[in-house]
Amino acid sequence: VRAAYEFTELQDFLDIYYQGMGVLREAEDFKALTLAYMDRAAADGIVHVEIFYDPQGHTSRGIPFAVATDGILAGLAEGGRKHGITSRLILCFLRHLSEEEGFETFREAEPWFADGRIIGVGLDSSERGNPPAKFERLFQAARDAGLKLVAHAGEEGTADNVRDAVDLLHLDRIDHGNAALDDPALVARLAAARMALTVCPLSNVKLCVVPDIADHPLKRMLDAGLCATVNSDDPSYFGGYLGDNFVAVAEALNLTRRELVELARNSIEASFLPPEEKAPHLARLNEAATSLRGA
Repeated sequence: VRAAYEFTELQDFLDIYYQGMGVLREAEDFKALTLAYMDRAAADGIVHVEIFYDPQGHTSRGIPFAVATDGILAGLAEGGRKHGITSRLILCFLRHLSEEEGFETFREAEPWFADGRIIGVGLDSSERGNPPAKFERLFQAARDAGLKLVAHAGEEGTADNVRDAVDLLHLDRIDHGNAALDDPALVARLAAARMALTVCPLSNVKLCVVPDIADHPLKRMLDAGLCATVNSDDPSYFGGYLGDNFVAVAEALNLTRRELVELARNSIEASFLPPEEKAPHLARLNEAATSLRGA
């Protein structure tokens, strides 16, 4: 079993990931899993989460959309009451499936979009052979519906994938985005726009995107002026929750207090919270940063 979790590329992980979904059958299963995550997030001192889920991975095996979605939402709600953590839910389309299959899921999700239970859509699974252009119409429909837009790009794909995701899908945030560093003009453009990158360091090591955490490009992203953030990515598979990711990069990349504060500030600013909800988090961060300077 342990050997099965030694991944050499993204597809190795995806094969295990989709098999693992099979244990989730009832709404209570999805709720329990989500609540366990919220408990772990609270242990890391997290105050707000924006989580992705892949409903197509469940509906394809006969689990109703509402069972998976409402179970997750129930877990987020209970975790919020228990720990004081706010949350947002983002629906991701599986990019190895067709755009029409994505539209089927989109139509099924419309009641959840309409009342804000799902606030955005994303795009995940294998980048290879599944470029952003494949989902241009679907993301246009999501944009017309007023949803927030994110997509995995530049994890195993190229800088062109990052550029196309921004230009064709009109993203609000880029998930991963490592490959953007291969194109200085793209980096300058993303930095000027303050386009956030949700970077997942330990996942990148586990999936061999980078050979070692000491080789991770996060510090180069910050030095280039990019709005990089630190995130977990399927933490139960990759052995790293948010706190683990922060500790790993802080130690391996010799990040300064200023850089750690910058990463935290970027996360707040890049969140999909409204300005009035971001403000108290930024104030707490500024207070903590001031006390650190005085230490």
